[in-house]
Amino acid sequence: MSQSYQRLMQVASQITSKKSGSAALLEKNPGDIVVTCALRTAITKGGKGGFKDTAGADLLVGAFKALIERSKIDPSVVEDIAVGCVLAPGGGATEFRAAALAASFPETAAVKALNRQCSSGLQAIVDIANALKAGVIDVGIGAGVESMSSQYGPGAVTEFSDLLDNHMEAANCKVPMGVLSENMAKDLGVTRKEQDAFAASSYQKAIKAQEAGLFDEEIAPLTVKFTDPKTEEEKTITVKADDGVRAGITPESLAKIRPAFAADGSIHAGNSSQISDGAAAVLLMKRSTAERLGQKIIGKYVTASIVGVKPLLMGQGPWKAIPVALEKAGITKEDVDIYEINEAFASQAVWCSKELGLPFEKINPKGGAIAFGHPLGCTGSRQVSTLLTELKRTDKKIGVTSMCVGTGMGMAAVWVAE
Repeated sequence: MSQSYQRLMQVASQITSKKSGSAALLEKNPGDIVVTCALRTAITKGGKGGFKDTAGADLLVGAFKALIERSKIDPSVVEDIAVGCVLAPGGGATEFRAAALAASFPETAAVKALNRQCSSGLQAIVDIANALKAGVIDVGIGAGVESMSSQYGPGAVTEFSDLLDNHMEAANCKVPMGVLSENMAKDLGVTRKEQDAFAASSYQKAIKAQEAGLFDEEIAPLTVKFTDPKTEEEKTITVKADDGVRAGITPESLAKIRPAFAADGSIHAGNSSQISDGAAAVLLMKRSTAERLGQKIIGKYVTASIVGVKPLLMGQGPWKAIPVALEKAGITKEDVDIYEINEAFASQAVWCSKELGLPFEKINPKGGAIAFGHPLGCTGSRQVSTLLTELKRTDKKIGVTSMCVGTGMGMAAVWVAE
């Protein structure tokens, strides 16, 4: 081998080693895990919104049918479907398999239900992505669904054994979310003024986006039965917009709401995520498979992180999970164009964003769960459709989805729009 050739190879190696960060992330390779369709139903108010009388499995059928119609995917090539859900009886395994069959997926498509609390929808996507990477399947769907109208309430309280009750950190896992978030806000010095300002901004961004039609592309309209609470008349309605979004919300109007968990507290219904219903689904495969099947690629899954934090500091999850995901992706926080961070409570969203040093203008540009709801198992998959749609609209590329997770965890994932 000549010295000149060796020198050429050495220079090439140096150039390759220097190629990192966002430039490397934007490269396209046959083995990339890509998204060819991501959508959601509207999100409606728990107990009184458009989906109050619709079972979670029926929401899922609607999302699945819309996914097939929009992507033009042949249902017979889908090999596995993972569905995140938190409250469904029996974990939802039976209903979700039935939902897949009802949506016209053949019996050859396997289905599983999973529960990682508020990150269930994202975990479902990551599980499918990992199966694709490992070559276990060629085409899969990661989805999320929650009917909080039918499943949220006293009946959902977990009973702990004496063994768990007598272990301090284990017992902390059952402290109500509002209580621990109230205590966390006090301990970390997140003021009510900061929380109300963040929450008002979420509403204002969401109403502006809704009025401009910015959610229309990601939402699949769904026709359902609805019983009018005033007349008790059953109607057939088509739900095509988030019904929790409200106009005219300001920090001043939120300041008038009474604290929910402590007389001198800062957390209330107006600066917390809304109880709600909804479903979302994401179609994934390798780039080479998408090209072979003629699927239009809208984005790429890069990597994800899952971390644990103290149960009583559950809200800190994104603060710990996002840096891990960025490091795995080989990028910095400055490389990210949009952050979709779930707004479980304004207190935790504000604290995480400030501690990470993230510009607030990059966070949830179309609003978040405070404005339009947090159907627990759905949110992680809903964020993907919201993120990829907004990245495309604004001609930006790199995004992160993240959320805090009940019992003290955090999850994050990195995405690239195409």
